[in-house]
Formats: sequence, C-alpha cells, structure tokens
Amino acid sequence: MVELVACDIAGTTLDDHGLVYDALENAVAATGAAVTREDVARWMGADKREAVLALLGGAAGDDEVRVVHEDFCSRLRDSYDERPPVPFDGVPELLADLRARGVRVALTTGFDRAITGPLLESVGWDEGVVDAVVCADEVAAGRPAPYMVHRAMERCGVQRVDRVVVVGDTVLDLRAGSNAGALAVVGVLTGGVATQTLGAERHTHLLDSLAGLRSVLDAL
Repeated sequence: MVELVACDIAGTTLDDHGLVYDALENAVAATGAAVTREDVARWMGADKREAVLALLGGAAGDDEVRVVHEDFCSRLRDSYDERPPVPFDGVPELLADLRARGVRVALTTGFDRAITGPLLESVGWDEGVVDAVVCADEVAAGRPAPYMVHRAMERCGVQRVDRVVVVGDTVLDLRAGSNAGALAVVGVLTGGVATQTLGAERHTHLLDSLAGLRSVLDAL
C-alpha cells in the first residue's frame, strides 16, 4: 500500500544537535528583536524565510528578511562545520531497506537548497540514498502547507496520496502531512519536541525514532 515515505531532515533523519534552533534565534536576535527559544520552537519545520518574517513581528520588508535569512544560513553553515550532523542510529539502514522493498524515499526540509545540498553531501547522502529531495525554496509555501509532500510525489512518480507516509519531528511536519492527506502521519521524538506537544497534533503514529518505522509500514 505504501509507495512513498517523505521524511523531514534535521531532527528526523539527521541529528543536527539542535544547531538550527541556535542559528535562527541568534540571527533574529542580532537585529535587536526580542526572541526566545520558545518563539523559535514554534517555527521549527517551517520555511526559514517564513520563520524569520514571523519572528521579526510579521512587518519586516523583503530586504530585511533576506539579510536575516542570509545571516541565519551563514551561522548554520559555520555551526555545521564545527559540529557536523550525523544520521540517527538505524536510519541509513531503514532508508536502504525501504528502497529495497520498492518504497520510494523523499527528504523534505524547511532549508533552502543552498543549505540542504552541502548538508546531505557531508553525510554522503547526495547520491544514491534517497529518490528525491524537496526544499522550502522550491515550493509556493513551506509547512504546514502540503506542497513539499506533493512535490515529492511528483518527483517520485507517485500519484496517490493515500499511499504516502509522512514523517517528521515537529508540529508543522505533522500538520503538513495531515494537510496533504497522507495515509499515515508519523511523529518522531528525536528532534527534541515534547511527547505531549507532538501527541496533541493530528497524527497516526508516534515513534521514538525513525528507525522504528518498519513496524508502522508492516501494519498498514
């Protein structure tokens, strides 16, 4: 029944040590805006340009958003250079197993391609590991809009959304999966979001990590 598994990247497939939270908070705070970690957490999983605009109060101009987003990207690249992200335990084996079963695998992310490409290359996932990668700057709107899921379907040649499983570690990941009409919407707890918070969102499954997805697929 499952033809495609669409997974978020940071916090779901890759452990980035929470560095994206730090980079976004610090880039916004550098403008003089008052921002807390709780403010930032509400925008995890979103298109980072959309997150910047919201964290600046929603009234910033395009130029200011661009400058802050560029600062965020620079800070994140530096942080990743100092402490490289790594796959969560069992995830590389899971992805290989899914593709061996004939299930296509797509990665979706709130990052732009300029961040995503080097990130995946750094862990050896730039070729032959997944079937498609969809970035926030390649669709009309980021999560919770369903567009990245639908673009992943397009790139993987999957036409039925009731044969798609969406996996993510944030509230917005789950909302995007639900908005897309996915067969299963799976939350994972590896990204630091509290069980109570993720559990309060519409979902079909809640797992300790993506590595446990086999049991979900076997039951569908």
